[in-house]
Amino acid sequence: MARSIEEPRNARSRRSRAALLRAARELVEEHGMAATTMAAVAERAGVSRRAVYLHFASRAELISELFDYVSEVEDIEGRFAPVSDAPDAVAALERFAHRHAAFLPRILAVSRAVEREAGDDPDAARHWAAAMSWRYATNRALIARLDAEGVLAPGWTVDTATDMLLALVSNGVGETLLADRGWTPEQMGDRMARLLHSTFVATGTRGGRPLP
Repeated sequence: MARSIEEPRNARSRRSRAALLRAARELVEEHGMAATTMAAVAERAGVSRRAVYLHFASRAELISELFDYVSEVEDIEGRFAPVSDAPDAVAALERFAHRHAAFLPRILAVSRAVEREAGDDPDAARHWAAAMSWRYATNRALIARLDAEGVLAPGWTVDTATDMLLALVSNGVGETLLADRGWTPEQMGDRMARLLHSTFVATGTRGGRPLP
């Protein structure tokens, strides 16, 4: 009997927590990090401020969990799974370009808001550090695979190529192409794939392997 009572409570708690994180995401996207206070989240979610503190001990905890919430809602792991499943490093690089271009518009608003205020807001800074850590690790794994398969273009090291890739897939580049220049995600994906291939893949490479 206790189990049957506990499970609905847990389910309600998870739904309430998700509703608060959703409210926080909306506030960040619409008004920025500075406006995303515990009181504002409570008002947006239609609950008391005390109810917010029942789930999050502080604003810092709420914001720190926002990265995981967005990652889960947007299914980052699932969206990028085909990259690691690619048959070779070159195919993985091209898949990454298309997946990145399709995914970026979904998280660009919240990501840009956090990025802009990371220098002044400690909670934003922690969130941004977590996001960048994930991006760096993902990009480095991709470049390391090119290197391991012997198809990384001459002149690059894993470190320098990772840094350059991180810059090429930055929020600013995506915002310029998608918002300012009006590219579609499909156009961005196709053109980014060509750019990444010409930049990081050694000439004389076919099917992810150097030609004899």
